[in-house]
Amino acid sequence: MNITSQCSLADPALERASLRPDCSSCFALCCTAFGFARSADFAIDKPAATPCPNLDQDFSCTIHDRLRPRGFRGCTVFDCFGAGQAVSQQLFAGISWRDAPDSRPDMFAAFKVVRQLHEMLWHLAEAQEKTFDADTAREAKHLRLVIEDLASGPLPGLLACDLEGLHTAVRTNLVGVSEELRAGYFAAGTDHLDTALQPGADLAGTNLSARKLCGADLRGACLIAADLRGSDLSGADLLGADLRDARLDGADLAAALFLTQPQLNSARGSSATLVPPALTVPPHWREE
Repeated sequence: MNITSQCSLADPALERASLRPDCSSCFALCCTAFGFARSADFAIDKPAATPCPNLDQDFSCTIHDRLRPRGFRGCTVFDCFGAGQAVSQQLFAGISWRDAPDSRPDMFAAFKVVRQLHEMLWHLAEAQEKTFDADTAREAKHLRLVIEDLASGPLPGLLACDLEGLHTAVRTNLVGVSEELRAGYFAAGTDHLDTALQPGADLAGTNLSARKLCGADLRGACLIAADLRGSDLSGADLLGADLRDARLDGADLAAALFLTQPQLNSARGSSATLVPPALTVPPHWREE
């Protein structure tokens, strides 16, 4: 592990800063490694491991400033958690798949794995920072160390890593932190005890506007097109919740747990929506 990694383990805030995408240092891996089907999110079909037709020779997007009106909304939702630049510059030493065509299979495979590892690191950094339990914090830090070592290579070990086992270990840690933190919101006047508000619940299109949802466990819930306008989600666990087209205008998510940038990007909000300090208001919210 390098010095940067050691510093990030000591400071979760630095860890999250290093997990933000830097497209200028990436070989457009999200535009090549993944495939997509023509849908409301993508205007065309594109097989995996092939460059998007909108990709320029310098790895930039020729329609970046008009992706949504051109039918590529899915591109504006995606976030690699910094995996693109890590794979491009560190694992493959800044040599692109165009300059070394034989590297394509391994580079694209590594990108898919590292993106998952980096998303775990994002959540573990939040868990370590927010938990009040010393043992839980140490476990989060240990998992971060294991995952950072894997993500930094060598390549054979990375591609052979037990992703399922890591997901299970990380999920256990995050659930423990969630239970600890949400307990502080279990007070009179909240709606978290509503039997419909459960992990994995199907709440698509549900009207949850102007509700006090503090401490609700919405982990893995389907909230597609749900109306959460004006609701307070402080301490609500949103790990893996599907927020596509959810209305978040005026909602308070500043203290929500385990929320990610892709989740925000997929939702609809406004300048009155409060988001966690580590995240940013999606540009398209200002356009709606």
